[in-house]
Amino acid sequence: MGVFLILFAVIFAAGCVTADQQEPTQLKIATTTSLYDTGLLDAVQDYYLKKFNVDLLITSQGTGKAIASAKNGDVDVLLVHSPAQEAAFIDEGYGVNHRGIAYNYFVIVGPAADPAGIAGMTPEEGVAKLKELGEAGTSGIVFVSRGDNSGTHSAEKAIWKSAGFNYTAQITGSGPWYKETGAGMGDSLTTAGQLGAYILTDEATYLAYKKNNNLPLEIIIDEGTTLLNRYTVMTISPEKFPNTNLVDATAFTNWLISADGQNFIGAFGVETYGKALFTPMSTLKDSTLPPFNIDCKTPVVAPSA
Repeated sequence: MGVFLILFAVIFAAGCVTADQQEPTQLKIATTTSLYDTGLLDAVQDYYLKKFNVDLLITSQGTGKAIASAKNGDVDVLLVHSPAQEAAFIDEGYGVNHRGIAYNYFVIVGPAADPAGIAGMTPEEGVAKLKELGEAGTSGIVFVSRGDNSGTHSAEKAIWKSAGFNYTAQITGSGPWYKETGAGMGDSLTTAGQLGAYILTDEATYLAYKKNNNLPLEIIIDEGTTLLNRYTVMTISPEKFPNTNLVDATAFTNWLISADGQNFIGAFGVETYGKALFTPMSTLKDSTLPPFNIDCKTPVVAPSA
């Protein structure tokens, strides 16, 4: 009997939380697939739980869907990369404590043979050539779009606009050469690889899928002012949703822009890919200037509900 009592006590103690090992609090985060698919947020999630005892509950969606979740009050924090949509979200009173955390660049990838011959072109010249060849029915010319109102899709639409096209009237639905997946970045890259197609992607997700999924696509265009990809964080306004977890949201934002958080972001990917997948925003001399236009250094304070 004594042995069974001792065994029961050991099992019971192992399953209990001690006074100095409190149950973690939970912080709900909506984020873009291009941040999540790289593995960065998995790494952040593990590190943050161990260091701060806060469980980051992360939902990965396109930016448009992530913002919709935030507008429903389903999350405490947004991590996204669509400046125009972010500005509208804040102007409508949904977001506070907006800070920049990192950046990288979009790239246009496609078959190594580059059947459209767009290597060396600007992004605008490249998409214009793809449209011309695609509408002419040229064999092997397909462009895959996420078509999901994500940050990447918004960047793609901005490139079409910069190239002189009306996206709604002239691009979407314009023919079999232009395929919209309605899916996340990873799934859309997989589709483009299967079709031997061109696609706009953030470089970080491309590198991750190139290495881990044997993606048969190469970088074709990687230079151009419209390829900047800026990532930011914000807290959901307590005026809209009083139940927002302000304490942990504020602490998480301040960690992301802290030296520790920025170093964590800057180191991610180096060992696996030989280069960082994201450049910490703090490496900029002044991120408040164009084209970034976002504070990345001033600590935030929890607003009143």
